[in-house]
Amino acid sequence: MHVHSHGGPTSASVGVKVLLAVIMAAFVVATAVGVVKLWPHHIPAKQAWLYSGATLVQGTITSLVPDDGQSGHMVVQLDSGSSVNVPADPSAPLGQTHVGQRVQIIDEVATPGTYIFFDYDRGVPLLILAAVFVAVVIAVARLKGLFALLGLAIAVAAVWVFTLPSLVVGHNALLVALVTAALVMFIVVYLAHGVSVKTTTALLGTFAGVALVTALAWWAIPGTSLTPLQDENMAQIPNTLPGVDVRGVLLCGMVLAGVGVLNDVTVTQASSVWELRAAAPTATRRSIFTHAMSIGRDHIASTVYTIAFAYVGTAIGMLLLASHIDFSAIQLLTFNEVASPIVATLVASIALVATIPVTTALAAWLAGPARTITDDGDKQGATGRPEARRVMVD
Repeated sequence: MHVHSHGGPTSASVGVKVLLAVIMAAFVVATAVGVVKLWPHHIPAKQAWLYSGATLVQGTITSLVPDDGQSGHMVVQLDSGSSVNVPADPSAPLGQTHVGQRVQIIDEVATPGTYIFFDYDRGVPLLILAAVFVAVVIAVARLKGLFALLGLAIAVAAVWVFTLPSLVVGHNALLVALVTAALVMFIVVYLAHGVSVKTTTALLGTFAGVALVTALAWWAIPGTSLTPLQDENMAQIPNTLPGVDVRGVLLCGMVLAGVGVLNDVTVTQASSVWELRAAAPTATRRSIFTHAMSIGRDHIASTVYTIAFAYVGTAIGMLLLASHIDFSAIQLLTFNEVASPIVATLVASIALVATIPVTTALAAWLAGPARTITDDGDKQGATGRPEARRVMVD
């Protein structure tokens, strides 16, 4: 008896496609209902961040005067055309400043001739970096990269227009986090990777990971006695935004922080399964799962220390100061300011590790072996046993 492959992997059966479509439709409806119910109305007016009698103006440094009998000053030509003296600021030493640098200064309108350094004007350098980023992404990833950038822009807009105002008006932070995560994932994943069974598999894996992140964060925040009010920014929320649950905001942040990492590993694992299936159309699901998990384990190893060092990099100043205090490393790790990002990192890492086998198993099941046909017309699976029907996915 001669057995030959029936063209390699084929499209998913109608039944599988309908099932996935129904599941995704349920998620879409739930997300849409959540957006409607949680849409922010009657948002409080934004507060002025400058005190009365002061305005923010921009200009260019034309010269530096380090020896003026005091702490030195910079001469700044304002965009309006006038030239003013601005005292040096400890946060911006003259030694780290140069002629031609753009700065933002506070003009004390109520006291003519009084100017205070506020910050550097980073608009142009940031635009240059953003332009290079966009160019590199499109050059390497081409159309898929363009769609990924579009999805990113829409997702950021969704957070700015929906998520943050919803928190401001006091909506349940957990629900806001879940709805935002679902909304962002639908936009980013389907725009960047297209609508397919493979993409939907990755999305389902991401949803499972988000559920785990949410459950872990919901327990970990009170379980580790995290106190958001010890954070300088969080401490301003009760006075600035009365009625906002600060712990809820922390929970929302942990959930959203895990979304990007989870999406990365689920898409990678789903793609790995489909590539392995294309290379071995008649291999068993167990074999595909085993090989894909070898890739997944490497991904786990690299992603876990990537997350850890991303935390170290962003918190290097705090860690430097903490290391100079006469406490043991274990004691330092229990401090609120240090423990809070560590908890967030552990929550995301646990969900990441658990999501990889879940997504891989789901993908391996959906991407089943190709049908084979014997010379006598019997359809067979990878085991060689006759079977009436085999579900396949590409």
